Amino acid sequence: MEHSEFSLLNLALEAGPVVQAILLGLVIASVVSWAAIFDRIRILRQAKQAAESFEQRFWSGGDLSALYRQLGQNEEQSIGLAAIFRVGFKEYVRLRKTAQHDTMATIVGVERAMRVALSREIDRLETHLPYLATVGSTSPYVGLFGTVWGIMQAFHALGNMQQATLALVAPGISESLVATAIALFAAIPAVIAYNRFSSEVARLSNRYEEFMEEFSTLLQRQGND
Repeated sequence: MEHSEFSLLNLALEAGPVVQAILLGLVIASVVSWAAIFDRIRILRQAKQAAESFEQRFWSGGDLSALYRQLGQNEEQSIGLAAIFRVGFKEYVRLRKTAQHDTMATIVGVERAMRVALSREIDRLETHLPYLATVGSTSPYVGLFGTVWGIMQAFHALGNMQQATLALVAPGISESLVATAIALFAAIPAVIAYNRFSSEVARLSNRYEEFMEEFSTLLQRQGND
C-alpha cells in the first residue's frame, strides 16, 4: 500500500457522513480556539505592558490631576490600571464636592467605583476563556462519540459478510479513530491555553487589587491633610 493511504486526510474522506460531520465540527472548533488563543496572547501581553507603564507614571511622584487629564486625552489606551485609576479619581473629585469632606464616605464611594471598573477589566481579560474551557472539556467526548459510531458501523457492515476478517474491519476502525485524534488535537492546546491564561488573569487581578488598596490609602491620606 502507498503511504498516502494512511494519511489522516484520506481516512477522514473515507469515513461515514456522521463521522465526517463530527470531524468538521472539531476542525472548526480547533481553528476558532487557535484564533482565541492568539487573541488572548495579544490582549494579556498588552495588559501587562500597560500595567507596567502606568505604575511607572503613577509612582513617579507627579500630580494625580495632571495624570488624570493626560489619560483622558487618550481614553482608548486607558486600559487596566489606567482605567481603574480614571474611574476612581473621577469619583473622588465628584464626592469631594458633595460629601462635605466626609473622608470615609468618599473613600467608600471611590472603592465601589473602582470595583466596578475592576470587574469590567477582568471580564475583558477573560473573554474567550469559557470557550477554550468548553473545547478542552467536550472535544474528547465528541471525538469518542465519532469513534464509537464509526466502529459500530464497521462491525454492522462486517456482519453482512459471509467471511469476517480483520482486513475487512480494520479500514473502518482506522477511519473512526481519526475522530479521537482530531478531538485530542483540538482539546490539548485549548486546555493548556486555558490554564495558562487563567493564571495570568489571576495575577493581573491581584495586581489591580493591590493598586486599588494603595490608591485608596493615598486618597485617604490626602483627605485627612
